[in-house]
Amino acid sequence: MAEKRKRLKERRGQTSKLIEHMLVERHQLLALLLQASSIKAEKPSDTDLDMLNEFCQVLVDYIAAGHFGLYERIVKKKERRKSVADMAVQVYPKIDETTQIALSFNEKYDPDNAATDLSLLHEELSGLGVALTTRIEMEDQLIQQLFESTESVQA
Repeated sequence: MAEKRKRLKERRGQTSKLIEHMLVERHQLLALLLQASSIKAEKPSDTDLDMLNEFCQVLVDYIAAGHFGLYERIVKKKERRKSVADMAVQVYPKIDETTQIALSFNEKYDPDNAATDLSLLHEELSGLGVALTTRIEMEDQLIQQLFESTESVQA
């Protein structure tokens, strides 16, 4: 029994680290989103393009932090806590939709794409911001459920 509790505590610790990493990426992403909104789409400077590049990198890092960290157990149906699995079934499809929006944005504004047209950048940043807001709301619901179920197991 003690060994089982130890493994459980280690798994929960790993989940906490994955969440912490994702939240750090989220904070950095939101700060860069604000900066990206000031890019002059008509005549972007090299600094603007560098900042857009950094934003795209952090966007992909943030998406990956969730998908290859927090959601991996859920997607592979390895989450044993019923309340978390049930919540995941509700929110994961919406999170996945936002992933597709983010990846499309990244593909379009990839700095390696020499023909990148920035004329719709602000409009698309706005749409991405709405998608990220939805994603954050869904992630926060899932994170809350993860912590609540962990507390009830430890009590």
